[in-house]
Amino acid sequence: MTQLLLFIVALLVLGHVPPGRSEFKRCWKGQGACRNYCTRQEAYMHLCPDASLCCLPYTLKPPPRPKGEY
Repeated sequence: MTQLLLFIVALLVLGHVPPGRSEFKRCWKGQGACRNYCTRQEAYMHLCPDASLCCLPYTLKPPPRPKGEY
């Protein structure tokens, strides 16, 4: 009986744990991360497929295009 109760409790706890890769979705050719909010060291580039922000570190942000190349 105690093993059954322990098994049920373990299933309930595991049901509330988020998937392991949910925080580490990649974007922008694998250089950025999809997040709800960008950190202070990151810049927002575009939206990810799940409508979260694609955040790139400032060191990887591509340079702006000249005005004549749009």
